[in-house]
Amino acid sequence: MTPQDPTDPSLPSSGSGTVSEVPQLPPAESPILNGTVATEEAAPAVPVVVPDDPNHERPRSTIAEWTITILLLLFLTTTLVQAYVIPTGSMEDTLLIGDHLLVDKLAFAPYGPVSKYLLPYTDVKRGDIIVFRYPVEINQTFVKRCIGVPGDRIRVINKQVYLNGVRLDEPYTYHKSDYIDSYRDNFPGEPNVSVDRRATDMLLNHVVNGEVVVPPNSYFAMGDNRDSSLDSRYWGFVPRENIIGKPLVIYWSYDAPTDQLNTSSISLDHIVDLAEHIFTKTRWRRSFMLIHGYPIK
Repeated sequence: MTPQDPTDPSLPSSGSGTVSEVPQLPPAESPILNGTVATEEAAPAVPVVVPDDPNHERPRSTIAEWTITILLLLFLTTTLVQAYVIPTGSMEDTLLIGDHLLVDKLAFAPYGPVSKYLLPYTDVKRGDIIVFRYPVEINQTFVKRCIGVPGDRIRVINKQVYLNGVRLDEPYTYHKSDYIDSYRDNFPGEPNVSVDRRATDMLLNHVVNGEVVVPPNSYFAMGDNRDSSLDSRYWGFVPRENIIGKPLVIYWSYDAPTDQLNTSSISLDHIVDLAEHIFTKTRWRRSFMLIHGYPIK
């Protein structure tokens, strides 16, 4: 009996009842183009374009877009601008209770050796309205007007501010009464109310010839509503590192009481008030009003 050739294609494969065909390999010299074998008789190869699976790519694109949007918003709100609402009347009539501001955080930011030539940094000047962290409670944010910069001498006589011996012209100030307070309106002097320890240090160590002298890296700030302002007269100087920026614009103004605005979260009463009176209590004329300082020489 002649032995059979195991490579004979006519033989059935072991364990199978069907005949398996062995594919013929292309000649070694046949080039392969675009995944197909090119022979003399073959037609030109046509590339096959597989369409994207929309169910697979779309979620990835949406997630990427939202991620970029959120990152940009976080960058803008933490680096460039910050929203702030005026909760008290200490800056009346320049800023009113319920004014919602956008604060420029870039203007007074500490600059670097290169960025100072590229970005609009400025020094804090007399007359600038500044937003800063309250030195007594650092988690609170205050808005006041800068009256004195380092080296300035400040004195108040019968409500009138004198800067470096010169009486200031302050058209932005607001006085609720003609009453002359012995400390508030004649400063520096002996406090007739409780003042913060920083104000005590100011009165003990930074008064020369009856004038407060502003130390380095510090500023003297006062509210425009001079008769009703918790300012440097009561808690001392504003450290330079506490200054956040300056207000740019009032993007919305709503007539609401202090107790609805002076909290970190919106109250139920404020929500109800907005639902009932948003059109009638919005101060439309103040919307998108630009905020400017007043130059003090």
